[in-house]
Amino acid sequence: MKIGFIGVGNMGGPMCRNIIRNTNHEVVVFDLNPAAMAACTGAIAGASAAAVAAACDVVLISLPLPAVVEAAVLGADGVAAHMRPGTVLIDLSTNAPSTAQRLHAALATRGVAMLEAPVSGGVARAVDGSITIMVGGEADVFAAQRPVLASFSGAVIHVGAVGMGSTAKLINNMLAFANMATAAEGLMMGVAAGIDLGKLAEVVMGSSGASASFRSMTTRALSGDFKASFALDLAHKDLRLAQQLADETGVPSPMGAAALNLLRMARGHGLGAADVTAMIAVYEKALGLEARLKS
Repeated sequence: MKIGFIGVGNMGGPMCRNIIRNTNHEVVVFDLNPAAMAACTGAIAGASAAAVAAACDVVLISLPLPAVVEAAVLGADGVAAHMRPGTVLIDLSTNAPSTAQRLHAALATRGVAMLEAPVSGGVARAVDGSITIMVGGEADVFAAQRPVLASFSGAVIHVGAVGMGSTAKLINNMLAFANMATAAEGLMMGVAAGIDLGKLAEVVMGSSGASASFRSMTTRALSGDFKASFALDLAHKDLRLAQQLADETGVPSPMGAAALNLLRMARGHGLGAADVTAMIAVYEKALGLEARLKS
């Protein structure tokens, strides 16, 4: 089988390289950054996204924004126009459920199947192949493509029809970022109170307040290392989509809204390209304090 992979950047690149490493499929890649394509050693560099779509049986895409995904698939020279009937598109991007459903419907008119398969775990877990993939789509299409998805992940979960994968991803990320916002608040309370932050982190991680989000916030903040693993701009996008989903479903979301507003303030401070944990800088700048370990 010939597999196409469009978008081989921070997340797409590691996922693509794991497919190359763990399967015998021929892989063709395309990215606007030639260096990103070159980093996928063992893959064939495609001339364009359209050329990849025309040549491959399965096309995976990993792109940053719903509008970018929609343009790449349904635009004037989008991949939908070049995929053959009987082929499959797998969207690994974090999308709005409504966008995923539009893509699915449009592709179906061309005889192209689709799975939406957003991933969770960040760059480190994309590299080691332990990410979780939540998949929306027809059960038979999922069953046929599960081996490919399993080649670059630790868990592949079929969550229902197209739209449900995005729903699961947005809810997961809302929980993670709202938890992270609370972790930032707690750490700053600790700074203001004068407690040893290392000891505070040790207490929380061994107690009922422990979470992956608290661990990430503590690790980043205490060292002052906010180089992006998951960019704050992307977290803002995901939380905005989660709030859109809350509006569509009529579910009150005060915690998600509060976390989104904290991210908006962080972006106002020019932190969009930093790691999402840099949201704590909003508190630091307001209070004139830093959540760092004392040397």
